[in-house]
Amino acid sequence: MNRVIITVVGKDTVGIIAKVCTYLADNHINILDISQTIVQDYFNMMMIVDADKSDKALAEVITDLDEIGNGIGVVIKCQREEIFDKMHRI
Repeated sequence: MNRVIITVVGKDTVGIIAKVCTYLADNHINILDISQTIVQDYFNMMMIVDADKSDKALAEVITDLDEIGNGIGVVIKCQREEIFDKMHRI
């Protein structure tokens, strides 16, 4: 399984989840787990996804999600699960 961690952070606005999830579905990336919160006016979402069936390389997905984030005013970060785990190990 090609598990990837996606985080989305920024000022809350209509359509953030829809834009990100539509992109993932269009590129055959399956959402395994998702958590989102809104604290006052700030949106935070973390997703674990499986990119095994995607035709796109991870670098292209990262670029695409970065562009989507810029378009809707949020920051979207995307990285392989094993790298995320090593960076956040206590």
